[in-house]
Amino acid sequence: MSDLIVALGLVLALEGTLYALAPGGMKAMMRAALETSDQTMRTAGLVALALGVLLVWFVRG
Repeated sequence: MSDLIVALGLVLALEGTLYALAPGGMKAMMRAALETSDQTMRTAGLVALALGVLLVWFVRG
């Protein structure tokens, strides 16, 4: 359970850093996401999910 809390903390830290350092870039990325098709977003999400699971699997063994 503590690993999950640490992972969520890291996500928040990374997201916060992006918004603090490049708010204009984040707004542009959000606009681009709104213009992207649902299928493309779904595919990108599934790829990110698979890569994340593989990364954790390799690191944690």
